[in-house]
Amino acid sequence: MNGWPAAPPQVAPAEVLPPPPTLPRIKVLHVITRFWAGAGSNTLLSAIGMDPERYELWVAGMPGGDLWERARAGGVHTVQIPRFREVLTPTDLLVLWRLVRLIRRERFSIVHTHSAKGGFLGRLAAWLGRTPVVVHTFHGLSFHDTMSRPRYRVYRGLERATRRLTHAFLAVAPRLAREVVEQRLAAPGSVTVVPSAVDLADIPTGFDHVARRELGIGADVRLVGTVGRIDKQKAPLDFVRMAAAVKATHPGTRFVMIGDGPLADTARLLATDLDVPLQITGYRSDAARLVAGLDIFVITSLYEGLGRALTEALAAARPVVATAVNGVPDLVEPGATGLLSASADPAGLAKAVGWLLDHPDDAAAMGCQGSARVRAAFAPAAMCAAIDACYRRLLGLPDQQPIDERPRCWQLLGSTAPPRRTDRQAHPLGKGDSRER
Repeated sequence: MNGWPAAPPQVAPAEVLPPPPTLPRIKVLHVITRFWAGAGSNTLLSAIGMDPERYELWVAGMPGGDLWERARAGGVHTVQIPRFREVLTPTDLLVLWRLVRLIRRERFSIVHTHSAKGGFLGRLAAWLGRTPVVVHTFHGLSFHDTMSRPRYRVYRGLERATRRLTHAFLAVAPRLAREVVEQRLAAPGSVTVVPSAVDLADIPTGFDHVARRELGIGADVRLVGTVGRIDKQKAPLDFVRMAAAVKATHPGTRFVMIGDGPLADTARLLATDLDVPLQITGYRSDAARLVAGLDIFVITSLYEGLGRALTEALAAARPVVATAVNGVPDLVEPGATGLLSASADPAGLAKAVGWLLDHPDDAAAMGCQGSARVRAAFAPAAMCAAIDACYRRLLGLPDQQPIDERPRCWQLLGSTAPPRRTDRQAHPLGKGDSRER
């Protein structure tokens, strides 16, 4: 806690005062590998949600995605770095050089990194560029059990190598923070949990008939779906196998994947082979709204820091079934906000989905409680306030404190509110002051 006193109220409105000089803002550079999807959306909200009078925000990352334009529209400086890739390549040296050049030119006070490659290259560049403060957010772990052991060790080693270059760590869920410490990616006591915010304004608060119509499925049909990139991490084939098992016990149920990815065609072929009524929508920028047209939301991920689509589904009061991986159990409490299943277990997922279909009242109550939990803790303003507190602490700045609306001097003078007028009768010392005669 910084003991600096809080600012008092203004005596006169800003528009009648002589213009003050422009004070320098705190320059922050976010470095992220892919500026899209879950971590990208989180980073965007982290940038545009900060106080523009205090911070000047920048984002640097690999080209592609639809968030760059939104960032620029929100007043964020953007730098798309050519040859920045997700996988390790020799061109990483060129990316590192470009980051160092950017950091030295702009003289950032804070470099805030995200994701595996962005975290490694960004923190190394910040160290080479002598940035005063370096922060890293864990949205998930870059290494997992589905990797080959050599690749697992390389990624874990890179994460550990940059531990000493980082002044503070953030994690999007408590269990993820614990894993980070246990894997020795951060020192004990150095990780702060900051829930990954979602833009709640665009998410319905319950089942949405308009979203269901846009999916082209009648409201009287039970619809089970998922949202996200259709790739290995999300285990889309497990979703199809789960759907086949649910269809066998609950005929007439339909299934939808809202998204696209490299395994989309493979998922379609498997659905055909298993006679599963599956619709794959392709990429939809309004996925957070469409999720409100589902009866049950399912994630089958093999690993997941927390899962942005999961958070959005809960915000829309959807009953959820999720794999118990990484930080997901922090959000999905079995029997309270949804049901959990082991990863790579389509039969277990199908059993959980079937239970929710058979108990619609209980399912609705879980969805309602999940929505209340998310909307209370995952608002962008709450996330940005936590990040602002982290930045302030590292820079030695005072905490935000409430303004004292009635200082002692006003009480002695019989005033109960800050004076706002500039005429003589409104002077805080009153009409009898000698300067007013």
